[in-house]
Amino acid sequence: MSSEVKVGIEPDPKYKELTDFLLSLGTESITHSGDKKYLAHLISVYQDVRSWGGPLYLARAGMFHSIYGTQLFQGFTLPLERRHELQELIGEEAEWIAFLNCFVHREPFDKAILQGSTDYVVYNRETGEKYQLTEQNWKDLVFLHLCDWVEQIERLHWWDYRREAWVAMADYLGGVAKEKYEEVMAREPDRSLGLHVVAPESPPQQS
Repeated sequence: MSSEVKVGIEPDPKYKELTDFLLSLGTESITHSGDKKYLAHLISVYQDVRSWGGPLYLARAGMFHSIYGTQLFQGFTLPLERRHELQELIGEEAEWIAFLNCFVHREPFDKAILQGSTDYVVYNRETGEKYQLTEQNWKDLVFLHLCDWVEQIERLHWWDYRREAWVAMADYLGGVAKEKYEEVMAREPDRSLGLHVVAPESPPQQS
């Protein structure tokens, strides 16, 4: 398992507890993106959030960013009846951002990002429920969403998936987040190599 400690970053006192919880769910044996296992992906997103300068609560949200499943990833879903366990483990603030990342209906989210909306509203992809976010919630969600994508795009080769929205997210965040996104996209292979893969369509969602 990857170590949590990175140069210049204070260790998370709950790191082992977080990874032990994920191990208890069998995440180390679930395939996620390319040849990477789900647990390894979750740890990588956690580490990337920290290295991008994100706060500790957001890094913990990153470790559980798809714990309830997402619009495309359904390889593992923790039942919502167990939300209280995660809230107690990582805190309500971190769990709320993870929950939003899992259930955000991506199409209206992307539209809001592209339009530069300051309404800070997201919709639940399953129930259609509307969530009014604070500006900080919104920024955290965008940060986590982009960080998750940057960690896996080179394995998936879904270079054109939601491309305009990712650019808009990177521009909105600026700083390290934008630098990391552009750094990865600079490694995009030439199209003549035939390595660009079309992402699967999302299942129908509530609106």
